[in-house]
Amino acid sequence: MNNTPSNNNSYFQRHIFFCLNERKAGEECCAQHQAQEAFDHCKGLVKAAGLAGSGQVRVNKAGCMDRCAGGPVAVVYPEAVWYTYVDLQDIDEIVESHLKNGQVVERLVTPADVGR
Repeated sequence: MNNTPSNNNSYFQRHIFFCLNERKAGEECCAQHQAQEAFDHCKGLVKAAGLAGSGQVRVNKAGCMDRCAGGPVAVVYPEAVWYTYVDLQDIDEIVESHLKNGQVVERLVTPADVGR
């Protein structure tokens, strides 16, 4: 992975945002699907792989991203690729394939019409 910021003046090459939102009264939300665990796992993998820091990858928490029906969800920018993951092995694949090598994990892409 290139360790310098891209030509578009971006501080990070990629961001991955994890929805960690928890809704009231038991409404369906990403927090009910171990989103915090997935976030922590991703952050650890990125750090261990030496992908964290300026010009590389940033793992961020997010509130509701309004895609609850596809949850749990994460989105990678600047590509704007939305993922629905099931387990930590899915996170492993996103880190290895997309965050490290720039290849979208097609089987985990959230369908475009999935919203709240």
